[in-house]
Amino acid sequence: MKYTEITNLGELKKAGYQAKSIKEEIRNNLVSSLSNGATNYDGVLGFETTVLPDIERALLSRHNILLLGLRGQAKTRIARLTTKLLDEYIPIIEGSELNEDPLNPITESSKELIKELGDTTPVKWLHRELRYVEKLATPDVSIADLIGDVDPIKAATLKLAYSDPNVIHYGLIPRAHRSIFVLNELPDLQARIQVSLFNILQEGDIQIRGFKLRLPLDILFIFTANPEDYTNRGSIITPLKDRIESQILTHYPKTIEIAKKITQQEIRTSEKVRKQIEIPELIKDLLEMIVFEARDSEFVDENSGVSARLSISAMENLYSNIERRLLKTKEKKGVARISDFWGIIPSITGKVELVYEGEQEGPHNVALHLMSGAIAKLFLEHFEHPDQTVKRDNKDPYATLRAWFAAGNEIDLINEDHQKDYIKILDSVPGLGKLIDKMKIKPEDRYLYMEFLLHGLTEFEVLSKEHVREGLVFKDPLANMFNTLREE
Repeated sequence: MKYTEITNLGELKKAGYQAKSIKEEIRNNLVSSLSNGATNYDGVLGFETTVLPDIERALLSRHNILLLGLRGQAKTRIARLTTKLLDEYIPIIEGSELNEDPLNPITESSKELIKELGDTTPVKWLHRELRYVEKLATPDVSIADLIGDVDPIKAATLKLAYSDPNVIHYGLIPRAHRSIFVLNELPDLQARIQVSLFNILQEGDIQIRGFKLRLPLDILFIFTANPEDYTNRGSIITPLKDRIESQILTHYPKTIEIAKKITQQEIRTSEKVRKQIEIPELIKDLLEMIVFEARDSEFVDENSGVSARLSISAMENLYSNIERRLLKTKEKKGVARISDFWGIIPSITGKVELVYEGEQEGPHNVALHLMSGAIAKLFLEHFEHPDQTVKRDNKDPYATLRAWFAAGNEIDLINEDHQKDYIKILDSVPGLGKLIDKMKIKPEDRYLYMEFLLHGLTEFEVLSKEHVREGLVFKDPLANMFNTLREE
């Protein structure tokens, strides 16, 4: 007989079922998976040699865990994936509010039920997906929410005195008995509420309105928090922090390659749109470099962090910007352009927390600044620096371009241009194609690199770039200055 076919306490005893604590259960399953070379946190990228080994060590040690890190560092995802280390099913007393083990009941009502029914006590099987409880800590969370309170309606309905333990309405934590309980943003919890967690973590008893209840709750606690120096609303009180056995620091992706994998994994763009639109590697690199630039920017609060959600929502916006162009030009296929990045500005402005200097600059200008910095850095990975080349070799590879724009020529790259018009405009610039033809790139990326070269040269003031409603205008900076002087 399978365990899940057991329907009462007598059958459970006869089958030889052995009860174990949730931490022991997770430890046993983790030992088995590590021995077999299995991965326990699929989809959590970039933590393979840093965070995940710490998580596994903590679980092997049967520790409660505090995940400490800035926003968008997969803390909640790690907590949710830990449920995979639980047994698929566990037995509970049918009707029990606290998922009680038939072999180890903890409430008086369940003990009385087993005393009355004996081996005929009904047993139900609980799946591991239902053994996960998550709560976002906010300043308005009360002890009643987490621990419980006396329920006057229950007392009146059952005609019980307030001194009767059966009038208690249990909170989230007792109801997470034999489960994983996740409390997100722990510092936001008021200090007096944090104090109520002391005994649960250490001694396993709780107090509700004068009731002294010895409930040996069996819970794996996983707390998440931003670093204490960032939380303006509060902090984790020291005695509580002392009771959480393992504190694990998370971090952002350390390389562009890992960041790209995370973005591609998380975007919600439909498969149909992905097949219709090509996003070259250069575009993916540039998008992630904008995020890396934001994390180092003097305009962005480094203590707040820049979530991986920025690159995810920016990539989704990039796809949508190209999709919108295709709908207008009636094209069936599309390729991303550098100029498409001006469609992701709303994804940047809503995801960065600015310091005073950034507020003075304005969110829109900060977004443009981040894009400029990313373009400049990525440009130097593919092309020679305009000034250093002249100084070193006394040769200017961009001389033809300089001369053509200095003669008063300019080009307009309109956002909604058909691909044929886009190609025609770039081909009209003398010497631009020859510079790209020297590079070892995919033939289909030729025009993307031609445009990228123009954008890069504006960052080193070889050219100037103006934003107009429909797109961008590339000019010679000095010619533009002389025209302004003539007008004056």
